[in-house]
Amino acid sequence: MITLAELRKDYARGSLDEASVDPNPIRQFDIWFQQALDAKLPEPNTMTLATADADGRPSARILLIKGVDERGFVFYTNYESRKGQDLAANPQASLLFYWIELERQVRVEGIVEKTSEQQSDAYFASRPLGSRIGAWASEQSRVIPSRELLEAREKAFAAQFGENPKRPPHWGGYRLVPATIEFWQGRPSRLHDRILYTRDANNHWRLSRLSP
Repeated sequence: MITLAELRKDYARGSLDEASVDPNPIRQFDIWFQQALDAKLPEPNTMTLATADADGRPSARILLIKGVDERGFVFYTNYESRKGQDLAANPQASLLFYWIELERQVRVEGIVEKTSEQQSDAYFASRPLGSRIGAWASEQSRVIPSRELLEAREKAFAAQFGENPKRPPHWGGYRLVPATIEFWQGRPSRLHDRILYTRDANNHWRLSRLSP
């Protein structure tokens, strides 16, 4: 049998250099994200969000990106969840996009802030009805005695709100405002290409190459 230590793959699908990337990392992210869409990758909008609590204990989970622009990367969740509690105590976080079929990663680090209530309201209204009811029914990250209780809460909130549930006050958006964005392209012999964008004090992006 093959051991874990023997599992390996040599990457050879592409390359990345300072001359070919866009000087703006948000535009470069848009280019790569569109290429992931064009390649019909399964759920290219998935990402890992890593947070840490007030004592520095880290946690990570997979969720979906819901918006990217010059202000940052937007996602939505329950403010009272573990990630929400972490961000309330320590607003520094990181995101990781991994498109294995293209042998690419994007790492984003920065400070997280809440989106406006208007933006959260607008996104919440665009969600399927079941997801909107679910945001009320789920006390995310809390211990519950059974699945049956969750389903009973769902039915109760569905009966209460009907077809037009409002956004729960404990649910909404976050925006990660990037301080650094790194683009990683797999290369043969583990000599990968890593291009790092760092935001300076004047809000300009400085580009550098990292050793793999």
